[in-house]
Amino acid sequence: MQDLLMNLTFIERGVVAGVIIALICPVVGAFLLVRRVSIISESLSHITLTGISAGVLLGSTTIWFTDINPMYAGLAFAVAGSLLIEKLRDIYKHFQELAIPIILSAGVGLSAIFMSLSKSGYTEWYMYLFGSIVSVTRDDLVFIIITAIVVLIMVVLFYKEFISISFDQEYATVSGISVRLMNQIFAVLVAFVIAMSMKVVGILLVGAMVVLPVATSIHVAKSFKQVVGYGVGFAQLAMLSGIYFSYQFSIATGGMIVVMGLLQLIVVMMTKKVVLKWQGRDIREH
Repeated sequence: MQDLLMNLTFIERGVVAGVIIALICPVVGAFLLVRRVSIISESLSHITLTGISAGVLLGSTTIWFTDINPMYAGLAFAVAGSLLIEKLRDIYKHFQELAIPIILSAGVGLSAIFMSLSKSGYTEWYMYLFGSIVSVTRDDLVFIIITAIVVLIMVVLFYKEFISISFDQEYATVSGISVRLMNQIFAVLVAFVIAMSMKVVGILLVGAMVVLPVATSIHVAKSFKQVVGYGVGFAQLAMLSGIYFSYQFSIATGGMIVVMGLLQLIVVMMTKKVVLKWQGRDIREH
């Protein structure tokens, strides 16, 4: 595998990373959609930025962290943030939505401080904020592959439990499922997805990659598995077309991917509206 990764060009690394990300994001996004907490991806993306900025700062000011990829610091902060969100949701049982803006605002504030202290230039922060396929290194690709494997294994192992806590937590509790533990495990998986996606999609836009393909798929899907399946298909189309146009026109990768995802959503919604209109006309005529 190392030999294969070594032979990939910088464009090929970006495309492979994008395909993997487009496979994983809708899987987790579908569960978030059902649980109606899709906004959690935004708060975790900002706390991931805190980890990235902290990693960059430590790498530029100390000799012990110079060789450590900032993505690992981002992952560590994302995991800690996801667990903290679940803790805050337990504390504010009747106002659970407060957990998300608390973490989001903390992430933005700390990121601003670390960025101002860091000596890194605009280009490096631009890549982390808005994504860039040409910036994906071999270490980044290995990180993305390993993270994706971990997420897929956990989803397969706990699929029934995730379905139960997503659709009916009371039933899950009666069935003997530890809802708190499953919520914590799932929160960590969301953190993994955010961390693995940030180099290609960008930290500020990764939440859209989690939500948009699934939001598009629910207009055509008739079951949860179809939501996931169609979501993966829409995500791949948005990812590959976004990467292509971003490279051709030197546009921010994450921005182009999100725009393509939005165009898909608009086209599917308009198509569905036209189809329903014609079906209604046929029914009235008969």
